Parts: sequence; structure tokens; C-alpha cells
Amino acid sequence: MSRRIIPVADLSAVPVITGPVQAPSGALHDTLARPLRDLRISVTDRCNFRCVYCMPRAVFDKDYAFLPHSALLSFEEIERLARLFVAHGVEKIRLTGGEPLLRKNLEFLIERLAQLATPEGRPLDLTLTTNGSLLERKARSLKDAGLTRVTVSLDALDDTLFRRMNDADFAVADVLDGIAAAQAVGLAPVKVNMVVKRGTNDGEIVPMARHFKGSGAVLRFIEYMDVGTSNGWNMTEVLPSADAVTRIAEHFPLMPLEAHSAAETAQRWGYVDGSGEIGVISSVTRAFCGSCTRARLSTEGKLYLCLFASSGHDLRALLRSGASDAAIATAVAEIWQGRSDRYSQLRGSNAAALRAQDARRVEMSYIGG
Repeated sequence: MSRRIIPVADLSAVPVITGPVQAPSGALHDTLARPLRDLRISVTDRCNFRCVYCMPRAVFDKDYAFLPHSALLSFEEIERLARLFVAHGVEKIRLTGGEPLLRKNLEFLIERLAQLATPEGRPLDLTLTTNGSLLERKARSLKDAGLTRVTVSLDALDDTLFRRMNDADFAVADVLDGIAAAQAVGLAPVKVNMVVKRGTNDGEIVPMARHFKGSGAVLRFIEYMDVGTSNGWNMTEVLPSADAVTRIAEHFPLMPLEAHSAAETAQRWGYVDGSGEIGVISSVTRAFCGSCTRARLSTEGKLYLCLFASSGHDLRALLRSGASDAAIATAVAEIWQGRSDRYSQLRGSNAAALRAQDARRVEMSYIGG
């Protein structure tokens, strides 16, 4: 039986520098005038969950060949690349996976990254996204290492439904304990991400809002997205974020809030009684490509310019070829300056349909959400 496995290494090319050396100026822009401000770094392709929308067990089963340790970027290599990206203007680094807390001694990497600062001397916003299963035991060491904040994925409060969605028999209580531990050590405000799949867990929208209202955590609802090719995405399973807001507002009056920044992906809504806020991320029904400032680095050093990319740029090859910092920084500059990705804006158009026929998009488990 054939299996739908995406060989990420086959989708990437070694960068070829075509112009003069470009010293980082902190003001790098792509073809649509979008600056480089955010870097998401996947530190492992492994996960202890098998969520149906990310790593379905039918593909990522016991025989799936994950990357060998030698293929992964070392902490020293990640730090070196991160330093160059920060020199180019990155202000926020998010560690992702897979499940990043499965990477051994991750705290050592966080300590290294926490020492970096912007050209103006400001500390980085250093965050991490996790499924929360290991967070209770790791929260204190992550905070002590220099992590700023944490985002936790939780798709249901109903334990039976949650276990079915994560397909690994992890309990809701494990994640809630992790959230509480993160709040207790000051990894706050904790953001809680719920991927909403119509007909599967949309009945949990109001219970989730009720549970986290007044908790200090910021609950965010994410439209089920067509990331990769292994999750069997279907538009009929997308619940528009506007519907989620309407459902919550029927129980708890809401008011719109201003975005923290122009590049923020979530639309913010506050409870009228002042007991907190929710967010909605609407990459299917309300594309935000025009303000996207994010680059993504896969666990084996491939640079992707879009969550829906079908090809990347092999920075690991440059690192391990002995390339200088100046050469790597120039390669990054040329890659970003040539960026024109805006898949969500093109979704459904003839251009996107034609491209999709010939392209295999990278899986979310390689480059994070």
C-alpha cells in the first residue's frame, strides 16, 4: 500500500548567491515590502501526539522514518542562524516541532537564544508552542533558561473527544496541568490554540471559552487549514472564525480589540465584562498574507517562506560546507528579497489551483504552525 509521505529534503535547493555580499541592516523586505520580523524554528520532526489535522497515524505510523539525529541542526547551528536572522531584523523567535519538548536538553538552546538581542539592544520575544503533555514538568526549567512565553495546543475539553483527536490517549488534565504550571512560573500570558474542525470539535467552542474566561490565558480559535497533503483537508470541514465569535457572543458579550501589531495573525475580541479576551486566526476565510513577516526553519535546516510552501532553501548545506557568516547572511537576504508568497490570498484562484497540481506542500509537522 502506498503511503503519502513528503520527503522534505527533496523539496529544497541549496541557495546560490547571485549578488554582492549584503551586510545585515535590520531592514530586510520582500517583493511585497513585508519586513522579516519573525522566525519559527522547528527543533524536531517527532511528536507524541497523532493529531488528525497534523500528523495522522495513517501516515505517521510506527514504521514512519523520522529524521536521524545527525540530520538535525545542532544547537550551535541553530544559534548561529538565529543570530544572523536577528541581525536582519527578526525580533521574535518561536520554537516549534513536532513537539519541541521532545528535543533533549532544549533548555540549553533556549539559554543560547535568550542571549541574543536586536541591533537596537532589545531582548528577543522568545516563545514556544507545545501540545502541553510535558509542560508541567518542564515549565520551571524553560522559564529559568530564558523562555518568554508559551502557546499550548488544546482542541477540546471533553476528554473522550480530545483523546480521539490526539490519537495517542493523552488526557485533557495533562494539558491543563501544563498550562497551570506555565502560568505559575510566569510564562505568561499563556495562549491556548484550538484548531476548529467542523463536525468534529466545533461543539467545544463555547465550553472552551467558558473554561478559559477569566483565567488569564488567551484562547485562540484557528480555522482548520490545508497545510501539507497528509491530513485529507476538505473545505466543508472549515468553520469560519466569524461563526465561532458569534457562538461565543451569544453567551458572553464581546467587543473588538485593536491588534498589538500590523503583523498579528489573530483578530482580538475582549469580553465586555473585562474578564479577558479571545482571538481568531482565519487563514482560510480572511487571508492575512499582506502583513506576513514570518520565515520558518525546519528541523534539518531548510528555510521556508510560507506555511503552505512546496519548496525550501537548504541552509544546513551552507552551514556544513564551511560558508562564512557573511555568505549565509547574504543568502538569507537574497532569499527574503525574492519572496512573493501569498498562498492564502490566492487559495481558490486559478493560479493556486494550477500550482497545487504540480506541488507537494511541506507538512506542518516539519515547520510548525
